[in-house]
Amino acid sequence: LTSICAALICNVSLTRKRRLLSYVIKLLVVTVATKETDGFKRFLGSAKHFNYTVKVLGRGQKWMSGDYMSGPGGGQKVRLLKEALEEMKNEDKVILFIDSYDVVFASGPKELLKKFQQARHKVVFSSESLIWPNRHLEDKYPHVIVGNRFLGSGGFIGYIPNIKEMVADWTGKDNDSDQLFFTKIYIDPVKRKSINITLDSKCRLFQNLHGALDEVVLKFEDGRVRARNVLYDTLPVVIHGNGPTKLQINYLGNYIPNTWTFETGCTVCHQDLHPLTSEYPLVVIGVFIQQPTPFVTMFFERLLKLQYPKNRLKLFIYNQEAHHERHISSFLKEHRSLYQDVKVVGPEEEMDEAISRLTTYMSFLPFSDMCRKDKDCDYFFLLDIQVVLKNENTLKILIEQNLPIVAPMLTRVGRLWSNFWGALSAEGYYARSEDYVDIVQGRRVGVWNVPYVSSVYLVKASLLRSELADYELFNSNTLDPDMAFCHNIRDKGIFMYVTNMHTFGRILSTDNYQTSHLHNDLWQIFENPVDWQERYIHENYTYIMKDKLIENPCPDVYWFPIFSDVACNHLVEEMEHYGKWSGGGNKDTRIQGGYENVPTIDIHMNQINFEKEWHKFLLEYIAPITEKMYPGYYTKAQFELAFVVRYKPDEQPSLRPHHDASTFTINIALNQVGPDYQGGGCRFLRYDCSIQAPRKGWSLMHPGRLTHYHEGLPTTAGVRYIAVSFVDP
Repeated sequence: LTSICAALICNVSLTRKRRLLSYVIKLLVVTVATKETDGFKRFLGSAKHFNYTVKVLGRGQKWMSGDYMSGPGGGQKVRLLKEALEEMKNEDKVILFIDSYDVVFASGPKELLKKFQQARHKVVFSSESLIWPNRHLEDKYPHVIVGNRFLGSGGFIGYIPNIKEMVADWTGKDNDSDQLFFTKIYIDPVKRKSINITLDSKCRLFQNLHGALDEVVLKFEDGRVRARNVLYDTLPVVIHGNGPTKLQINYLGNYIPNTWTFETGCTVCHQDLHPLTSEYPLVVIGVFIQQPTPFVTMFFERLLKLQYPKNRLKLFIYNQEAHHERHISSFLKEHRSLYQDVKVVGPEEEMDEAISRLTTYMSFLPFSDMCRKDKDCDYFFLLDIQVVLKNENTLKILIEQNLPIVAPMLTRVGRLWSNFWGALSAEGYYARSEDYVDIVQGRRVGVWNVPYVSSVYLVKASLLRSELADYELFNSNTLDPDMAFCHNIRDKGIFMYVTNMHTFGRILSTDNYQTSHLHNDLWQIFENPVDWQERYIHENYTYIMKDKLIENPCPDVYWFPIFSDVACNHLVEEMEHYGKWSGGGNKDTRIQGGYENVPTIDIHMNQINFEKEWHKFLLEYIAPITEKMYPGYYTKAQFELAFVVRYKPDEQPSLRPHHDASTFTINIALNQVGPDYQGGGCRFLRYDCSIQAPRKGWSLMHPGRLTHYHEGLPTTAGVRYIAVSFVDP
């Protein structure tokens, strides 16, 4: 019985395969493609997915039929089809003649042929709700009860004899309108009847997007993705981004045919990859500094950490900001020799952003010949200074994607702002696509065809030498250079992609970045809190609770890591740069009442306009530890006094015993005993307990009043710095 059932299943399976094969044999897809554009490759991919047989006409020929956007054209397609039909003799063969640069298949030959047969006509054209190119012919169109009334020439299906009869009278020029030619046949009652033509008015076979964007939605069901026409409740087989709907077909093409589903995720993201072997492509990295930007030192540290052979990298640094010249010089002084070549354009060489980007990409000026005119250059990697690349393999990942232009997805912390746009407004500016939030927040992961990328992306050098070798790419009367660049790339039929298959990093906020201080990054705790933490908070801070790093050297005194070495150095240098240290006397006009009972030589945080940032630091990093170590006490980290104290043997070496005017006190060591000074420390008299070797970047936290009478032990050599806060006075 088991063997009989198996045989039956096998027979059923074979029968299905034969039926599918018969559909494939009966149907031939014919298209015209003089160039292998990204859209054409997408079309072929969707055809292969459903096992369509495709015959391509016009390969290698010059396109003579216009661009459809500036005016009618397409006659070359009719001529090529007519010539091809002369060699086709099988009268039972069904021809599907469609465009290819802006078309994807949503289903296979079986469904297409079934719907064609149900139309009960020998030739079926796609339909549109808009008439084009001659509006005066509207009255001659047959009326329909329900559906689109007008013919679309971008797709039709029919038997070979009928299509031969339809194109037999074509004598037009290559730049004549194919749409007008087929329209005149259709509106002629005699020819329409003779050839047996109808329109797919309810979009069962064809969906033209022009004039129908509000009617088409994605339908996710049972691991499949279809485009659904909600007006007619149909599932078209062929989706055509005709006219000005190229962005929409690109959006749909991110999902159709089953490119991305909720069940499988991205099904094509690992296809056609370019695995890196021992031979690494040569990459020119263009670093752009257009405005004062925080954490530039960290940018160059991350650039150095990119996991890519430095001898296969060339650097071009365009810096328009004098404030950052010292950062660039410091980096190049140490690391220039690692790279195959380095070019720098400084702020003294005046040029606007459009020209600077143009010269880098297109290499019209001598210093920008690094990629386009360098026959060994394989890729150009644009990298704006505000980009935080945390993934050291970013460059490898992008190269392996083997795409014309691809960007790693980056976002701004805590916001939906990213380095790509999912859609465009009618004016060419940002618009939010339906899937934008899901992509940004990682609920949909893949490689996405998008209309705009910025800040960081990889471009194939072959494009720079061919389609993108155009000075006008960055020029526009209405658009910014980056928008103009993307607009012109789209017009050339080149796809831009963004990938969120990996976590790559983020983009800094440059809002409110001031350059009036020595170490301006200290003030970035509000605008760029994650970067501020990475730069200034001790690397072990996040392990304090989990790994019990808090020490208890004296009763109710807690000792824990809080500042990085860089934070300590910057705060000390900032105070010394400011330079207005107090005299150490009791009279002090900086405080309420003008009298200090236990004076120190210090500078208050508010003297350098750092009090708001210091309060934020206390709330974010000190308050959680306070609440953990002193159960039942909750602080808002208010303070009246927060300051940096300087101890020197010949100035003020120590501090007499005292209580602090606080509920609890924070005392952070800003330099290291031994290399920087000798002596120092803190002694709690009630407990006869001392901390005599404070660790740089570690904080002491202790009650301020009543129980913790304490003194500052003498500094015997060098200079000692501490940051003190009297919290909750």
